[in-house]
Amino acid sequence: MATLSLAAILAENARRRPGKTALVEGELRLTFAEVWQRALARAGALTALGVRPGDRIALMAPNTADFPVAYYAVAAAGGVVVPVHLLLSPPEVEHVLKDSGATLLLVHPAQADTGRAAAQAVGVRVVVLGEEFDRLAADAEPLPSYVTRAADDPAVVFYTSGTTGVPKGAVLSHFNLVMNATVNAFDANDIRPDDIALGALPLFHAFGQTVSMNSTWRAGATLVLLPRFDAARAIELMVREKVNTFHGVPTMFVSLAAAAAEAAALPELRICVSGGASLPVAVLERFEEAFGARIYEGYGLSETSPTATVNQPCFGTRPGTIGHPLWGVDVEIARAEVEDRIELLPPGELGEVVIRGHNVFSGYLGRPEATAEAVVDGWFRTGDLGTKDEDGFLRIVDRKKDVIIRGGYNVYPREVEEVLMRHPGIAQAAVIGLPDELHGEEVCAVVVPAPGTAPDAAAITEWSKEHLGRHKYPRRVEVTDNLPLGPSMKILKRELRARYAGR
Repeated sequence: MATLSLAAILAENARRRPGKTALVEGELRLTFAEVWQRALARAGALTALGVRPGDRIALMAPNTADFPVAYYAVAAAGGVVVPVHLLLSPPEVEHVLKDSGATLLLVHPAQADTGRAAAQAVGVRVVVLGEEFDRLAADAEPLPSYVTRAADDPAVVFYTSGTTGVPKGAVLSHFNLVMNATVNAFDANDIRPDDIALGALPLFHAFGQTVSMNSTWRAGATLVLLPRFDAARAIELMVREKVNTFHGVPTMFVSLAAAAAEAAALPELRICVSGGASLPVAVLERFEEAFGARIYEGYGLSETSPTATVNQPCFGTRPGTIGHPLWGVDVEIARAEVEDRIELLPPGELGEVVIRGHNVFSGYLGRPEATAEAVVDGWFRTGDLGTKDEDGFLRIVDRKKDVIIRGGYNVYPREVEEVLMRHPGIAQAAVIGLPDELHGEEVCAVVVPAPGTAPDAAAITEWSKEHLGRHKYPRRVEVTDNLPLGPSMKILKRELRARYAGR
């Protein structure tokens, strides 16, 4: 049995470069040795609380030092991290805790109310990061090293709604995540130990977790955390800390390009990586002009650790594309309508993007049917439509299944529709994404009123706020007499998008 632990990323740095600054958050500066000591002390506390290898531990925290310390503590104790999205409502958090079978929730004080309410409902123990976790760590015996895990053992479970509406847990192994961090650091882009990266992407999200945190540390570089993204503050912080590496979603690049004109000074950026949603070429050009830095756009999913492709210096870069597959990963275009097998298409043809390699997940937690549907003939079917040109550059053209990407967060229309259908004044609802300059796409609900009611659009938005995560509720509501239906009685969303996009 080959053994491997995600915890080795931090443990090896503590051994090789103990005195080097690993983490900066506000006034706090920690070396690799200090972060690892903190993680081992908290791993000891987890063990004292009864955490056993393979136990799933939910982690709900913003981009403060508490997140990486707790994350590596869980890994060191042999546990499985279940990151919880910070914008979820208590019932949504409850689903994640229940579905994952989490035995403990580690929650930041800022999220403690939501976390506690959800944990109480499902009978899960809560430990608050900061004072409480520190006290437990001080009373426990720190672990001497990390617990042995097999390379294929689960390390992290990311909750992703896919297209089914109800979030499913994508199980990623130690091998998946260590390889993705390693290949991101050393093969996709040349990350060096003296680099300093800004961690502005949420660490609970696969992109922030693998690319900002794990890949930066895999290379022995420094991570500067920004708990809340604000473009002007991000620029100031990058200048002050001499940050030369930035990872972001398109909305971040939009606001940085806009804020650059007002800034007293700009950071000297060597590497910028964009992912999470399609980066409009106009945004890429505006940013590159303002900062004199190149953006490498990439693509991936929670199920692929997440990075699958990225524009890489060794292949050349091409704006408007997602570049080439990562080292050891194959990304091809398959016939989208053939479900039971993978039929690869020649260059230039439009089809479904399929992925195979060391980055493909173990499966959906407790959902063998969903896993069998997603992984066919050893290839992961992404549900995204794309093309691959003669030079091997990949392009995402559209989503097979209407997912809305608002500000880098996936919003699944069906999930929003199911909530709207509980509104007493709504008879029918269709949720679509409409182009939006700031967020890439905005969530729009097109509703048919229930007989005898006259729902007010603004009131529906307010009502939705109480029932849906902050990134999900429809900012725009359109009331109509009927929805366009196709021959199989499916709502024709493309017609709705065409009808409302220009307004």
